[in-house]
Formats: sequence, structure tokens, C-alpha cells
Amino acid sequence: MGHGGDVIAELTADHREVEDLFAEIEKAPPGSGERKRLTDRLTIELVRHSVAEEEYLYPAVREHLPGGGPLADRELADHSRVEKLLKQLEQRAADAEDFDQLVARLKTEVTAHVRDEEENLFVKLRQDWSDDRLMELGDKIRSAKKTAPTHPHPSAPRTPPLNKLLAPGTGLVDRVRDYVTGRGK
Repeated sequence: MGHGGDVIAELTADHREVEDLFAEIEKAPPGSGERKRLTDRLTIELVRHSVAEEEYLYPAVREHLPGGGPLADRELADHSRVEKLLKQLEQRAADAEDFDQLVARLKTEVTAHVRDEEENLFVKLRQDWSDDRLMELGDKIRSAKKTAPTHPHPSAPRTPPLNKLLAPGTGLVDRVRDYVTGRGK
């Protein structure tokens, strides 16, 4: 993840990447190591995407978009549900009895969240914000994804300033852990 362009282009490209990963997971044989590997990749991408939105997009929405507070709260609630599902999946082997059910629930949650962002939030941002603001936010999102955690941390703070302070350190620990275990390769 790190596609370029304004915040809407960046996040929309992430959404398409996640959709592609869901499609690959569905094609992989049930219970296979390939299905687990793809789910780990999906988790990494979703966590990095979510953390970046929580650090920069939703605070900006709350502050600079009319009616942004409730909108940001709804998006954060979506992220919380997704992160809990990701944590459950992380703790399961691909041949676990409920693995495929959890993936299906995750896909439902993520698809609804993506649809809402693209059909509502992104439309409002395009209407209300300048191209410069959208581009600046895209740069911040890309930067945040580089240092974001790669594992779900459902109890981590979701709002500034604590999330901005803790995420890079947590991200570093996660990336070292991934390197040692080969996760995400």
C-alpha cells in the first residue's frame, strides 16, 4: 500500500487491493496454508490502512467536515469491529472450524465499510475540501502506513494524540516480529 495521489485515490486503491485479497482467499483451498498466508497479508493491509485513517483522516473529518463528529465515530466503530475479527483470525489456523466463517464475517464488515466510505464520506470530502487539502492528507496517510502496526491491537487507542504516539513503536515491534516469523511474505 502506498499508491500516490490524494487521500481519496490512496484509500480507494487500498480498497481495491483488499477486495483482490478477499478474492484470492476465496480461491485458495479451504484449510490450506495458502489461505492463512493470504489472510495474514489481508490483515497487514487492513491494519495499516485503518491506523492511517484513525491517525489522520477521521480527526480531519471530525474537525473540518460539517457533521464530521458522528461520521468519524461511525467509521471508528466499524474499525473496532473489523479489528476484533482480525484478532480472532490471527489466533486461528486455516483449518480451524470457524476460520472460514470469520473470513466471511470480516468480508461483510469490510465491504459495508468500504461502500459507506466511497459512497458517502469520499463524496463529501471531494465536495467540501480543496485539492490541496486532499493531497496533503494523502501524503500523511501514505507516511502513516509506513510505520503502522501490522497486527491487530483492538485495545490500542484509536484517537489522537495517543494513537499517533504509540502506533509507530507498536508498528516497529510488529514488523520485527513479522520479519522473524516470515509473516506477510
